[in-house]
Amino acid sequence: MLTPDELAFAEEVRAFVRAECPEKTRAKVFDAVRITSDERRSWHSALHARGWAAPHWPVEHGGTGWGAVQTYIFAETLAEEGAPDLGSFGLKMLGPTLIRYGSDAQKARYLPRILSGEDFWCQGFSEPGAGSDLASLKTRAELVDDHWIVNGQKMWTTMAHEANMMFALVRTDPQSAKPQTGISMLLIDLATPGIDIRPILLLNGERSTNEVFFDNVRVPAANLVGEPHQGWTYSRVVLGNERLSIARIGLNRRQLAKLKSLAQAEGLLDAPLFRARVASAEIELAALEAMAIGMLDRARAGVAPGIEANMLKIKGSELQQTLAELLVDTLGRRAAPFGPDAADPAQPRSASLFKSHFDTRVVTIYGGSNEIQRNIIAKSLGLGATR
Repeated sequence: MLTPDELAFAEEVRAFVRAECPEKTRAKVFDAVRITSDERRSWHSALHARGWAAPHWPVEHGGTGWGAVQTYIFAETLAEEGAPDLGSFGLKMLGPTLIRYGSDAQKARYLPRILSGEDFWCQGFSEPGAGSDLASLKTRAELVDDHWIVNGQKMWTTMAHEANMMFALVRTDPQSAKPQTGISMLLIDLATPGIDIRPILLLNGERSTNEVFFDNVRVPAANLVGEPHQGWTYSRVVLGNERLSIARIGLNRRQLAKLKSLAQAEGLLDAPLFRARVASAEIELAALEAMAIGMLDRARAGVAPGIEANMLKIKGSELQQTLAELLVDTLGRRAAPFGPDAADPAQPRSASLFKSHFDTRVVTIYGGSNEIQRNIIAKSLGLGATR
């Protein structure tokens, strides 16, 4: 149960969203319609002006000083009200990594630009042969005088076509006995000569992911995060925050509310089997929320994400798929984007349900497939195969 002060804070956030985020933009979020870069930047500016762009950061770097519960309430209220997602790469993934491992010069240059939205970052991790098995990455960087020379390819790079900066994992010690120990993290300006960004178009013609090619790209030596060959260690913070983001608890809460409202209108909550499916999803969400708050609390105390991040990624992504399926089942044929029952005028949001259903297919794959996450958890618990 939330305290009166916490409930009052949630209402303050709710009022802010309704006052500062245009209803048209919020409607697009509710209907799973892609928002534009300008809409995202406008919302980022509003949050930055209020001092709420990165509430989870330390106060000295522009954060709010909120506790884990207040931070969680803030994120959940934004999601429930349909506020656009600012993107996790700069604010949620790179920012905390630089705060922990970056040089003073890197913090001074990049953190204010992430906070204001002046820099928009993408993540250069996955490669054609190194997705879930990230330690197999082959993009190489060789130190020549005062620059790293980068050659290779990144794959499925989300929003690289809109980003101006990338944080990337590169192999800097190809002779390392263990592949994880020969990887470094670099901060790369995407305007640097030798970078070629090519679109990966989806079946619906939309573009969100890209291939990125590096041909003798010169990256200043000062753009190395932390120590050489320690990028795998730093990536744990990045991936832990990514997996918490992928869990999308706020989105799940909003989808659950939509499901219950729609199912009530359709009379399906009177059907015991359907009602049991909805109740099961609600229980899963409550457990996910409790785990997330615990992880946030430990993160604030300086504890690096452990296997709970992997667990959150698994359960949160699977719950997204469950809720998307339930929403489609609620309308049945009227949720289809084609056919005689499509685009039901009595349900103006029905057309977005099937799109969301397809969109959520990928969430159990990106950020490290759920199969890989289960292997990591099993290995951490000493449950690996024995001979």
